[in-house]
Amino acid sequence: MILSALTKLALRNLLRHRRRALIAIFSVALGTAALAVASGFIAGMFADFREATIESQYAHIQITRPGYHENGLADPARYLLPNDAAAKMLSTLPHVRAWGPRLGLTGLISHGESTLSFVGEGFDPAHDLTGDRSLKIVQGHRLGAADHDRILLGKGLATLLGVQAGDAVVVLVDTPASGLSAIDAKVAGVFESVSKAYDDSALLVHIQAARKLLKVEGAHGWLVYLDKTENTPSVAEDLRTRFGAPGFEVRTWDQLAEFYRRAVDLFQQQLDVVRFIVVAIILLGISNTMMMSVMERTGEIGTAMALGVRRRILLGQFLLEGAFIGLLGSLAGLALAVMIGWGIDALHIDMPPPPGLTRGYLAHLVFTPATAVEALLVGLGTTTLASLYPAWRASRMVIVDAIRHNK
Repeated sequence: MILSALTKLALRNLLRHRRRALIAIFSVALGTAALAVASGFIAGMFADFREATIESQYAHIQITRPGYHENGLADPARYLLPNDAAAKMLSTLPHVRAWGPRLGLTGLISHGESTLSFVGEGFDPAHDLTGDRSLKIVQGHRLGAADHDRILLGKGLATLLGVQAGDAVVVLVDTPASGLSAIDAKVAGVFESVSKAYDDSALLVHIQAARKLLKVEGAHGWLVYLDKTENTPSVAEDLRTRFGAPGFEVRTWDQLAEFYRRAVDLFQQQLDVVRFIVVAIILLGISNTMMMSVMERTGEIGTAMALGVRRRILLGQFLLEGAFIGLLGSLAGLALAVMIGWGIDALHIDMPPPPGLTRGYLAHLVFTPATAVEALLVGLGTTTLASLYPAWRASRMVIVDAIRHNK
């Protein structure tokens, strides 16, 4: 009963001072909308970045020998997996879209008088790196299932080497058993992945050509692509039971994509600054508004206490007024953020590549339940906190002084 009465009284007081209440609600709405838009923009950017990173470099899950990611470059022959038949069951697992073997190789590539080092991989063109998000072909075409004598070069490596699609090159590697091995190949295409650093040294070749070049069987990793990134933890746990230690190691994309993790941490810190600014603005604005309300209603407060209204009731009344301002402002801010998101989607705004990356992206705001809850908590919690001191001041007034205030 007391809560119901306080709620009605708080709403009535807001309606009595509707101009001040609307200004306060508007300021909260702008703050929460700014926070929601910033959160949604960063979430949208990293959703695109995440999927491009997965498709172009790491896949959702990698199965390797234990220790390959730490020591594989120094002694790659030690970490070879068995032949592909041992992994055929991967295609039958739930949520698995495709899988493919990868064989790492490093060496030199020559064209004319230019010779550069590369870090390459052999892959299966029929199942691996097939989507538009994986590799953006800027010259030539992708590798076909029968293109054993053709290669793909990263844009940076192709530029440094001075080659284009169709040019002949020589690929030279150091084999584990018999020393140097070389093949003549043609450049099928030049690609861009999500990472400029990767493109500056990347070479891709058919898995069979890589095995012939290195004179080995098997692969260094089996890369697994899923229907949805959200299914990665459950599928990885299933694979760990099937390919457990000591013979195999299962890692997910987020364990491998160190640059992605660092970028996310950096932008989260920037988002924390936005949160702090929004909270500070709301605190200052609502505190000022509520203090003005207390000062203007001093006589009213004194009369209420003289009639027997308890101090805790007055405290609760002003806190409820602040909470209603926060709730209404947060809801209005979320609605405004959603409308801004619709407008951005309709405008198809092209964004430049983030630092260190090669691809731009379409601006898009991703709103999740966590974004909505965060905006509501910031708006509601901040306005309630901002109302605490004015409410306390109102509840601690001396009755006689409060009654005399406006006389």
